[in-house]
Amino acid sequence: MTAVAVGADAAPTGRAAWHRRVAALPLAYLAGIAAVGVGHPFLPGWRWLVIHLLLLGAVTNAVVVWSAHFTAAVLRIPAPPRRRAEAVRLAVLNAGVVAVLAAGVADLPWVGVAGAGAVFAAVATHLAWLARQVRTALPARFAVTAHYYLAASVALLTGVPAGAWMLVVDDDTRPRLLLFHAHVNLLGWVTLTVLGTLLTLWPTVLRTRMADGAARAARTALPTAVTGLALLAVGVLAWWPVLAAGGLAVIAAAVLITAAPAVHTAGQRPPASFATWSIAAAGGWLLVALGVDAWTLLSSATPAAAADRFGAVLVPLLAGFAAQVLLGALTYLLPVVLGGGPALVRQRSARLERHWPQRVAMGNAALAVFLLPVGAYVHITTSLLVLAALLQFLGPAARVLLTARR
Repeated sequence: MTAVAVGADAAPTGRAAWHRRVAALPLAYLAGIAAVGVGHPFLPGWRWLVIHLLLLGAVTNAVVVWSAHFTAAVLRIPAPPRRRAEAVRLAVLNAGVVAVLAAGVADLPWVGVAGAGAVFAAVATHLAWLARQVRTALPARFAVTAHYYLAASVALLTGVPAGAWMLVVDDDTRPRLLLFHAHVNLLGWVTLTVLGTLLTLWPTVLRTRMADGAARAARTALPTAVTGLALLAVGVLAWWPVLAAGGLAVIAAAVLITAAPAVHTAGQRPPASFATWSIAAAGGWLLVALGVDAWTLLSSATPAAAADRFGAVLVPLLAGFAAQVLLGALTYLLPVVLGGGPALVRQRSARLERHWPQRVAMGNAALAVFLLPVGAYVHITTSLLVLAALLQFLGPAARVLLTARR
């Protein structure tokens, strides 16, 4: 059986116009990352800014938009005639994101707390919408995807207050809160969403049949991942590193459970595009990051030491996993949902896929070298190569949106 369709339109429609508008949101934050990459010597706290531009800005907008889209697809919910509620939700979300970013750069903690409150409210409303759709929809084979989104939203709502608290309080609990905030948001909000989405998106991107047992594997992996996330959260808050590392191992097991049918699917039709190779590479980097994370926690004597060394985990998680899966998914999804018929979809896809072997190889090789114990000049060079790979996506993506508008 083929995967659920993601909403290709034969002609420009209200759905296409909606996705044309909201697609600009993650692209704007990714452009912000590129700008910070160029001007970072003049920006205080630029690392914190890049992290939040990617996760709170680009990824969170993409998650809210596309989790609603895929929930409607897997539950077979008709597209709403108006999207006022979604538009308000995104407006509140982005007002909060901008406030948090401004607070971090300008040292305005209470502005950041207000922004975190807006983000919390937007995601809580999104969670309520998801729960209502799951409760009222007819039974569906791939309904587990929506359950992943529910769990991911709960994870973010758990992590946001910890981030807001760190903006105004700096005491001995800060390292534990930082570890809790980072893990719950990265491995809850982001990773759970990705695992749930790839159940149907992966075979669709490969243009092949879904592997037998993929839905069953997804249903098994969800409680496994949630259990691991709970163990990890308790472990870092209480500073029981063995328990936290055990939670990471359980999460890794959940990833492998979903990876088995995904690998079988790829065996039917091997990856042969930027979208497929980016998503596949992202999965590999996720497992690398989980291993590095467990080693960092187990080898740190204190939560402060673990927090100081967490940068070694963030690089593969952010650049290797989160950024790559986002770019790969958008490369496939944008041409499809913008409408205009098969010819335009192929034209837009070709534009976004241009030079894909060079981009995938350059970005991943540069990231691998960056993680090695190399000199400062090598770090600078590899960072510039990763930035170049991002720009090679942003330029064509912006052009696709502009030509779709015309």
